[in-house]
Amino acid sequence: MDIQIETERLILRNIQESDLEGMFTLDSDPDVHRYLGNKPIKTMEESEKMILNIQQQYKERGIGRWAAILKDTKEFIGWSGLRLNTEEPFNGFSNFYDVGYRLIPKYWGKGYATESGKTAIDYAFNTMKLKTIYGITEMGNQASHNALLKIGLNYIEDFHYQKENLKLRWYSIENK
Repeated sequence: MDIQIETERLILRNIQESDLEGMFTLDSDPDVHRYLGNKPIKTMEESEKMILNIQQQYKERGIGRWAAILKDTKEFIGWSGLRLNTEEPFNGFSNFYDVGYRLIPKYWGKGYATESGKTAIDYAFNTMKLKTIYGITEMGNQASHNALLKIGLNYIEDFHYQKENLKLRWYSIENK
């Protein structure tokens, strides 16, 4: 299902092959990966695999992260949105929907994570009719913690993610 949602400043749409350069810029940046296990990608092929994986999620799960595009300049600034996590358990949960975002550093601190995150929550509750959305962030990532709280998620607890040896925070929001 092709999605295109407009917010005040952004277009949120399915990630496409044309986003390859932007995805590489995003995920090859060590600052972006500081709270993601410090494993920035090194090749365009890795970005291409990510895009194909997200496109496969659209087909198999009906949802996946969306490209975040500035309305006025049409620049790719990162991704945001929902995904159905079916891979492995996080904090004892599997097969859950989470909201997330990843932005190129020059777009940090401008409210784009909050703007796109609120839109994703609205889509989850009003279009997909989901009951609960979760969020996960690394314990030291205060900006991401703040953004999740701003979009309405509640901090629940800290937990250790064995697979990547990361200390993470767990959040949720209920559809009322």
